[in-house]
Amino acid sequence: MTTVDFITELFSRIDDDMKDAKKHSQANLYPSEVVTIAILFALKGVGNRPFYRWLKRDYLAMFPNLPIRTRLFRLFNTHRHWTQFLMADPTIIGVIDSYGIELIHPRREGRSEKQIGMKGLSNKRWIVGGKLCFVLNHIGLIVDWDVSTANVYDGSEFQDIAERNNKHMVLFSDEAFVKNAQSGENDQ
Repeated sequence: MTTVDFITELFSRIDDDMKDAKKHSQANLYPSEVVTIAILFALKGVGNRPFYRWLKRDYLAMFPNLPIRTRLFRLFNTHRHWTQFLMADPTIIGVIDSYGIELIHPRREGRSEKQIGMKGLSNKRWIVGGKLCFVLNHIGLIVDWDVSTANVYDGSEFQDIAERNNKHMVLFSDEAFVKNAQSGENDQ
């Protein structure tokens, strides 16, 4: 499969899922185009400048109304709620867990004024970065997600995502979520 075929297939699937998303009258890109480009950026795994150069150089014909680089990445941030269109449906049984993402080595903590993330425990080891919490349905598709810094406790920080999805499905989790649920029941 060529890259053009992959982008075309990705766009078709996203466009089918995002039928309800409306294009703003002054926008150059349709919502499905913005989400497709954002997913390509995540899959490419490079910085925003090299990604934009690659996209503009090789695939401008596929996205002729491509805005300037800074505007494009502001669109990603502004319309991140569009990811909800791509989430799977909840099922009877699900799993909730968090995953630590180490952005820098703990020894390098505090060396930069622009440090992203905080120091915290993940999988019984110290990391400096963030935590991604996700809810999976019984076949492993993502139903819901949330993100925070690494210094948070899973049971308290991600309790809202657990409660939001616990209405529709039985969630299995590790000890962090269970401990907080039990302490919350005792307080009431």
